[in-house]
Amino acid sequence: MTVADVETRARVREQAQGVAAGWSGPDTPPSWALTAELFRSIADEPDLLELAAAIPLDRLPPLLLSAALRALVTRLAPAPLAGYFPVPGSGQPPLDEGFRPALVAFARENADELARLCAEHRYQMNEVARSADVVAVLSRLDPDRPIALVDLGTGAGLGLHLDRYRYDFGGRTLGTPDAALTLAPELRGRPAPLPARMPEIAARLGVDVEPLDLDDERVRAWLAACIPPETSAVDRFAAASEIARTHPATTVRADLVDDLPALCARMPEDALLVVVDTYVTVFLTDEQRAGFRRSLLELGRDVEWISVDPLVPLGAEGRESTQYLRVPPRALEATRGGVTGVIGHLSVRRDGTSSGEVLGLAHPGGAWLEWL
Repeated sequence: MTVADVETRARVREQAQGVAAGWSGPDTPPSWALTAELFRSIADEPDLLELAAAIPLDRLPPLLLSAALRALVTRLAPAPLAGYFPVPGSGQPPLDEGFRPALVAFARENADELARLCAEHRYQMNEVARSADVVAVLSRLDPDRPIALVDLGTGAGLGLHLDRYRYDFGGRTLGTPDAALTLAPELRGRPAPLPARMPEIAARLGVDVEPLDLDDERVRAWLAACIPPETSAVDRFAAASEIARTHPATTVRADLVDDLPALCARMPEDALLVVVDTYVTVFLTDEQRAGFRRSLLELGRDVEWISVDPLVPLGAEGRESTQYLRVPPRALEATRGGVTGVIGHLSVRRDGTSSGEVLGLAHPGGAWLEWL
């Protein structure tokens, strides 16, 4: 093994440990244990780490391997391994000491197929619970002004349906009681704000380098495999997928840096342009990130950019906001403890001036929301 190989494995191990840390802790619900153990296994077990380390670092090796494992387990249904993973409406199966050896044996037996899946797919976590992080920021906007919503890295477009979900922030609610999906994150720190009412969405557009069609059964199966194996996350994805399929929204294949001006020009001028990115700009290069921000400043119209992204560089050493905002000490502290979303809001005015701030922190799977 070369020095480069050793360094790569160390970085992949650190990534896996960071994800595991985000699903661990003394106050986490029992249903989180499987996700934490899955990523600890990738970090600790040589067979799993070898598979992950063969994936280019910019393709999120631990996350991509976890999705490949789940996809193949779902397809082959091996006993007893398949029984550890929840399916919609099943609740969380119990986790015991048999999980890790069963996982390692399965990976060893199916190493070639797992490698193929990782080579042919990319990791896309369409976690609809992050919509609660975005809605909290909408409370800062004029509720009487319609918005034109642009969702970057939209994937399957679940984030385009903010107004079709119900939100429960510690008993304060937004949305119709009969909504098919309610998002109720645990609130930490100061009470997170909730708009008195949802702004009218006059237009909605999803942007992705690879938009995904939820009517394609194979696409749905892969996206389901990218969801953490936690019962509420599994149920949320199933419900949100049906909402998105019932209300098709426009999504386009485009580059969010190069094509941004032309895409925004398609949105109605009389609506407030709201650009949302959740776990997207964190994966751009420094040059791309700077170019994206510059494009927003040069649009010549009012823009509200809502970002829910970890600090960069991704990992425990993250220290900078993807929006180039001042990072409060609490955000740095949370980043050291595991992958954490940092909620930022940048307002851009027609003349190219801007102002913004980091507002809160969020669990990567939308389980909790901490307002600063």
